[in-house]
Amino acid sequence: MFFYLAKIGWFVLQPLVAIILVAFAGWIAFLFGFRRTGKSFFVLAALSLAIVSVSPLGLAMTAYLENRFERPVPMPAEVDGIIVLGGAFDTRVARTRGVIELNEAADRASVSVALARTYPGADVLFSGGVAAAFREDIPETQSAEQFYLGLGLDPNRLKLDGKARDTFENAVYAKALADPQPGETWLLVTSAYHMPRAMGCFRTVGFDVVPYPVDYRTPEGADVWRPSTATTRNLEKVHFAIREYIGLAAYWAAGRTDSLVPGPEPSVPR
Repeated sequence: MFFYLAKIGWFVLQPLVAIILVAFAGWIAFLFGFRRTGKSFFVLAALSLAIVSVSPLGLAMTAYLENRFERPVPMPAEVDGIIVLGGAFDTRVARTRGVIELNEAADRASVSVALARTYPGADVLFSGGVAAAFREDIPETQSAEQFYLGLGLDPNRLKLDGKARDTFENAVYAKALADPQPGETWLLVTSAYHMPRAMGCFRTVGFDVVPYPVDYRTPEGADVWRPSTATTRNLEKVHFAIREYIGLAAYWAAGRTDSLVPGPEPSVPR
């Protein structure tokens, strides 16, 4: 139920849909003779669209999440396993065209291959099932298996979880599949903006992992306040940031994470 509610809720709350709904409410108000109310809704919709399209709002929101966790320095001398969360493969393209297609989160896949070569004794555990709620799709593991084996990874090192549909299920099924033993070191690879929620989930299920954030989408320093001249990129940053903040709040309320915005130090259990 949580999975489906999350999908429906996000469809309504994503920035462009929310702005369209506000504008639609203004149009309805005009139809029923509430001209002042209608104008207010139209102005609100126009201002919202301008803010998310031309301001650094999305950059600032995303950078806060991306800066919560850093890569380990120095890196571990030995690594027993590398967990890669799904989200890097376009399953609709794979299903309809029969080819492997990486999306904007491709770093999750490419960096994990580099890590697997750095640590030749480590298993690679990819966790990603069917994330679509209301249409036919295939699990990401189908593309992941072709991707990793095609790049020469030993099949005996690859573990695939095709059941997880969201981040919490990633943690649950990854732990069951990895069966981590005391003293083992497992790296967790996912997008930097998504790492707080992922770490919160893995802590909740009792799987001690080392964060290795990838797929950075914001610069460091003063450049974070310089929005792109391509307004769609600014809007995209707001889109992903709002989705992640909503996800953090929902997961925390449902007891799926150890704190509202997990950081390097685990929170005190509630």
